Order: sequence, then structure tokens, then C-alpha cells
Amino acid sequence: MDKYDVVVIGGGPGGYVAAIRAAQLGGKVCVIEKGHLGGTCLNRGCIPSKAIITSMKLLSLIKSSSSFGIDVQGYQINFPKVISRKDEVVLKLRQGIGGLFKAKKIDLKNGDYSNRFRAA
Repeated sequence: MDKYDVVVIGGGPGGYVAAIRAAQLGGKVCVIEKGHLGGTCLNRGCIPSKAIITSMKLLSLIKSSSSFGIDVQGYQINFPKVISRKDEVVLKLRQGIGGLFKAKKIDLKNGDYSNRFRAA
């Protein structure tokens, strides 16, 4: 059985920052995450929605470009590419957190470990 100084439940923004700081202070750290690192904001909330919104803002600029003296003809929305770009942004950021965990030697346990806790 592994022994840790700090076990963080959840790899969202609060959890991964706490884990990194504990490791910086010399602790042996484990993070338990049942989903993907980054939590709701990174995986399903803020970041994905902003990636899609950025694409739509660009579309809006293209549509109004003639008022700036720029005529754009034949543009079209490729929604699968918009979603693919969003997925790439999320993956890159998630991998960044994973890289920090590796650099700080933080163990990541994926899954539901709720039945494996015992009192210290």
C-alpha cells in the first residue's frame, strides 16, 4: 500500500493547485480523480465554451469585414473543425497539468476510490 503525506480528492483547479503546492513543499502527494484532470471548467465548462465562442467571434468579424474595407467571399462554417479545435485546446491544457504532475512526482489515481479509504 502506498503511503502519502497528502491525498487530494479531485483534480480540478483547487485540487491540482493544492497538489502541486504540497509537492513543492516536499510532500509525497497523490491525487484521486474519477474523470479527467482539470475539472468541470477545463473539460466541460469555461475553456471549451470559450474556445467555441472564439471561433464564433471570428465568424462575426468576417461577416462585418466589408465595413472595414475587406471583402471576404465564400466563407463557411466547418462545425466539426470548430469542435476539433476545442478538443485540441482542452487536451493540450489537460496534458499540461499532467506534465506538472510528472515533474513534481505527483501520483494520479484515476477512478472511484471512495471504498478504499480508512482512518489514519
